Amino acid sequence: MDNNEEFKLMVTGFWKNLKKPIIVLAPMANVTDAAFRLLIAKYGKPDVMWTEFVSCDGLMSKGREHLLIDLKYDESERPIVAQIFGSKPENFFKTAQLLKEMGFDGIDINMGCPDKNVEKQGAGACMIKNPELAQEVILATKEGGSGLPVSIKTRIGYNKNNLAEWLPSLLKTEPAAITVHARTRKEMSLVPARWECVKEAVQIRDAWDSSPDKTLILGNGDVKDLADAYQKVEETGCDGVMIGRGIFGNPWLFNKNIVAKEISVEQKLKVMVEHTHLFEKFMSGHKGFDIMKKHYKAYVNGFDNAKELRIELMEKAINAAAVEKIVNEFIAKNF
Repeated sequence: MDNNEEFKLMVTGFWKNLKKPIIVLAPMANVTDAAFRLLIAKYGKPDVMWTEFVSCDGLMSKGREHLLIDLKYDESERPIVAQIFGSKPENFFKTAQLLKEMGFDGIDINMGCPDKNVEKQGAGACMIKNPELAQEVILATKEGGSGLPVSIKTRIGYNKNNLAEWLPSLLKTEPAAITVHARTRKEMSLVPARWECVKEAVQIRDAWDSSPDKTLILGNGDVKDLADAYQKVEETGCDGVMIGRGIFGNPWLFNKNIVAKEISVEQKLKVMVEHTHLFEKFMSGHKGFDIMKKHYKAYVNGFDNAKELRIELMEKAINAAAVEKIVNEFIAKNF
């Protein structure tokens, strides 16, 4: 094995040990927090889990302590990847050093978020317009992480599909994996994901590198469940799929031994209560309780009298104890 092959094995880290297709959970702000990930790890663990994205600039400021809660994880979540964003290579270097010390299995750089506040910093999807800076950021992260595999989550382009130019600029830095959200930044999530672009990304990658340890390509966008994920792998030739919104109200999504329709309404509601207690335990004082209400809309759906329960939760859910009382009364009355 020559030095280049040894280097590639080092930077791919845990990724090289995963069985394909690799099915992973998407990082989603105010959704995939420590509480929800712990629940998912218990009921249906994906191949890889991501934290919510965290600002490199914030971690390197006086506000670090406030942000560290977003990097909290449990051993049951491994392999666990910390997702970060920013635009200053020096802060990526220092953040990568911190994440290495915290014991993360990998680092992911967000180069696809369309949020205006993120883009004002030259971060997220704005990176697509500045390939040279993107390369500097990746290399600084790899150097700071000293052996931790670095991956990227991005889009197919900014205003139009620009994969032919954008993807090779990323591949030059030899990341362990690239997740391609199959829409442009301009399209946001307003149009159906264009999975033919994921196939294009695979073809570009294969033309760029034919080695066994080449950068993995994961596809992302509008994936409903595992069956849909496997079909998209078959159609595009990608190495795996990242699933996001499909996880709402369904912590069993990645569990190959459970079909969603087999979960009883009573079981689903009890897990919702468990989720609420975990949120209160880990996030109290850091995030507002109303964040849980977006989850209630997903959990409480598709069964008799769901609307009435959902309305009551929206009006009266102020803490975990209140939610548990409301749910117990509903179960006693309806089952």
